[in-house]
Amino acid sequence: MSAVLSALVADVTRRSEESFVVHGDANVLLADVTHDSRQVRKSSMFCCVVGERQDGHDFAAEAIQQGATALLVQRVLPHDVPQVVVSDVRYAMGLFAAGVHGWPADDLTMVGITGTNGKTTTAHLITALLRGDGLETQVLGTIQGPRTTPESTDLQRQLADFRKAGSRVVVMEVTSHALALDRVVGAKFDVSVFTNLSRDHLDFHGTEEKYFAAKAKLFAPSLSKRAVINRDDVHGRLLIDSAAIECTSFGASDASDVVVTPRHHEFTWRGKRVRVPLGGRFNLMNSIAAATTAVTLGVQPDSVVNSLSTVTPIRGRYQVVDHRSEPLVVVDYAHDAHSLELVISATREMIAPTSRVIVVFGCGGDRDRGKRSEMGRIASEGADLVFVTSDNPRSESPATIAAEILEGVSPERASQVRVELDRRAAIGAAIAAARPGDVVIVAGKGHENTQTIGANVVPFDDIEVSRELLGSGA
Repeated sequence: MSAVLSALVADVTRRSEESFVVHGDANVLLADVTHDSRQVRKSSMFCCVVGERQDGHDFAAEAIQQGATALLVQRVLPHDVPQVVVSDVRYAMGLFAAGVHGWPADDLTMVGITGTNGKTTTAHLITALLRGDGLETQVLGTIQGPRTTPESTDLQRQLADFRKAGSRVVVMEVTSHALALDRVVGAKFDVSVFTNLSRDHLDFHGTEEKYFAAKAKLFAPSLSKRAVINRDDVHGRLLIDSAAIECTSFGASDASDVVVTPRHHEFTWRGKRVRVPLGGRFNLMNSIAAATTAVTLGVQPDSVVNSLSTVTPIRGRYQVVDHRSEPLVVVDYAHDAHSLELVISATREMIAPTSRVIVVFGCGGDRDRGKRSEMGRIASEGADLVFVTSDNPRSESPATIAAEILEGVSPERASQVRVELDRRAAIGAAIAAARPGDVVIVAGKGHENTQTIGANVVPFDDIEVSRELLGSGA
């Protein structure tokens, strides 16, 4: 699609009630909006985003050379192209991107999922339920791209492509980063889902209060029409109490007669027996969240039950590494204290009293350092044996990260914790230490198939490495 700049400004103004000042000839034709100078093509509007490290205004000349015919700016630049001046380019560019593509979210049923844990699994389940009901549904999230929630210009372009391809529904994970950085501005969700909230991403947000405030933005009337919220979470109850949109709640009490194994869980819901081929008690809440959301969108309960029974396991989300010999090895994305605690306790619940839980985990470098000792405490108190290893150390020393993890280990539990900074060797040592009936949890990286060490990104896949080591009898 394309739009004349003057008409686009008028359209965005009408929809957003924002005011914009245009410098130059506003009769140019626009076919795309982008914030990345490398993506500029002919008839693009280039958005000069002011970031922490770079200022997009410095790349305006390069963008014009590559074909940009208009700029979105926070200050007028000495370039002979029309410029739309706004107070916040990052916010406004979502509106202009949506407008140039004909507001694609208006023609789609939009479902957003936010929360600390469970976003990917819940999105996967909701997508399966909607597809099972015959709706052409697309999913956007952690596994689909480099960013869990795309930047607003990329998102609007993707939504336009989905619409063109005939999709009817888009289910997407909406992160706290995306909400704080206005990546979903220009889209409105028909239903938004809140899974839970625990400490995470404080390296970005600073405090837990700011982290929650970012999540809560999704449930404002400007971004969502309806909400499906976990009433068992204290932050969920706060959202329900303060909601300015229609809310439906869900919780563990919606299910009865629960049975959980490492490979599936089953329960009774609305008088119907449900069996879901995903292990772990925490997945019970993800299933209830997905079922509640699907019903809210008009899917019949019988269809929900049938579709849940045929969902496929999600890569790196409590994924059992299939192998004929013992021990049982599970790979999970748990990379914060709360999710690690859930995975350990869920595993403990499913094994014999004489069996052990063995955990391999590390913490990412250049991220929230405050959670490291807490993860060390939780792992050492919850598991029988712990191997502290390297995750994605990035620019930090793996040994320094491990030392900060160990600060949370009490003297009484120290003998149960070992440090092996080579991740492959750590997984191998955990498997070698396991006895029949034990479960080895390899936590932190889940679906990721690389490891970032310094400036290098090297191949590393917990699932494949575990499978190889099991096969070699490690």
